[in-house]
Amino acid sequence: MILEIEKVKNVWHEVKDILSVPHNEKQYKKLLKVLDELIDEVGNNEKHPLAPLLETVGNLIEEYENDHFIQPNSEPLDVLKFLMKENQFTQKDLAELGSQGVVSEILNGKRELNVRQIKALALKFSVSPSVFI
Repeated sequence: MILEIEKVKNVWHEVKDILSVPHNEKQYKKLLKVLDELIDEVGNNEKHPLAPLLETVGNLIEEYENDHFIQPNSEPLDVLKFLMKENQFTQKDLAELGSQGVVSEILNGKRELNVRQIKALALKFSVSPSVFI
């Protein structure tokens, strides 16, 4: 096992940008370009020597996207929590939804958003109201 780590250590500085989890948009976009190049090279050939690299880069990109982008068909509550996290909002920052008790019930899944609340959230987060439906 030590031998494999030594081999990786010797080339890590050359490959770390394409084998590391992206932590910002610049790194993410760089990985997208690498993925495009790999797709051009590998295509659908699962036996291509770079096929495992294509899969790895795809997984790294997917990980970033799951953490940083709203996923289609997400539950409205998941979308709201994601947007709160991205904007560093707390329950107190959602006063337009109603009292703190109402906000708490929404965030705990005990109450669904109504039309007025959906419109307010869409405006607050600059997103389509459809993400909360």
